[in-house]
Amino acid sequence: MIRAALLSAALLSPMPLAAQEASPAEPEDGPSLMERGLSLFFEGFRQEMEPALEGMGQALGEMKPAMDELMGMIDSMTYYQMPEMLENGDIIIRRKPDAPPVAPPAPEAPGIDL
Repeated sequence: MIRAALLSAALLSPMPLAAQEASPAEPEDGPSLMERGLSLFFEGFRQEMEPALEGMGQALGEMKPAMDELMGMIDSMTYYQMPEMLENGDIIIRRKPDAPPVAPPAPEAPGIDL
């Protein structure tokens, strides 16, 4: 009973005037309501996207050897035209006509069968 009386007295007591908005002449302390809202929004977005981004990072790490091999075959991306999709779904990337000739790949050393 005493707790209820104290709680109701605290709720019904006059609130301090600190909750009023600052006048335009007075600078605000801390971030505005909009800044706090955006900060909370982006924090929630980051927390939601974190597992997906970690999975994507792992997948890219697994693809790195293949991407390195592919980039070793391509001398410069500026020598190629934009990718083009054919009617059958194939994607081709043509080399520009004014690009320098491609050096043939070095022959691989023959393997040794044991």
